[in-house]
Amino acid sequence: MSLFTPDSLCKTLADPTRARIALLVAREKELCVCELTCALDEIQPKISRHLALLRESGLLADRRKGQWVYYRLHPELPAWVTKTLKTLLDANHEWLEENHQRLCAMEDRPNRCC
Repeated sequence: MSLFTPDSLCKTLADPTRARIALLVAREKELCVCELTCALDEIQPKISRHLALLRESGLLADRRKGQWVYYRLHPELPAWVTKTLKTLLDANHEWLEENHQRLCAMEDRPNRCC
């Protein structure tokens, strides 16, 4: 995991798609590519590219379960990063509302073991 600084976190979240992914994952605790594709109404390659950048930055971690890859906030994030994401999420529910509605309306969401 890379060392987080305020500028590295801001650069990571500077893209609206990455910011939405990070906040949706923070809100839902764990999401797979298909859920993010549905929620953001974007094509899978674009979502996967942004997920790779978020994983490389150390913000997200992934786990594999069969054919699914699930993404969550990295468990070793510094406390200030987690607190910053929570503050952004708490202050911007309306910014994510359309994405959240699409996610809730998604049929055949994958099941999780946790």
